[in-house]
Amino acid sequence: MAITEQSRHRMYKRLEELMGAEDAGVLMEHLPPVGWADVATKRDLALIRSDLDVLRLELKADLANALRLQTFAMLGGFSVIATILTIVGR
Repeated sequence: MAITEQSRHRMYKRLEELMGAEDAGVLMEHLPPVGWADVATKRDLALIRSDLDVLRLELKADLANALRLQTFAMLGGFSVIATILTIVGR
């Protein structure tokens, strides 16, 4: 059976009748917000961490490649400027 907000509300009302509003509220606060299927486990967090580690490595490689290409482009531009200045300076 799936836990819905309606079923949670019914349970709270019943607990309130049996235990009082304060104790029912304390007990309800200890329940997960939706269902147990929506609560992250340590395994879930470990999978996310490994995915983030892979993403970090991919981004690092992409950044290094982009910087290398930019450096080559700048050096090529400088050599063209140096060549032009050499020709004009004659």
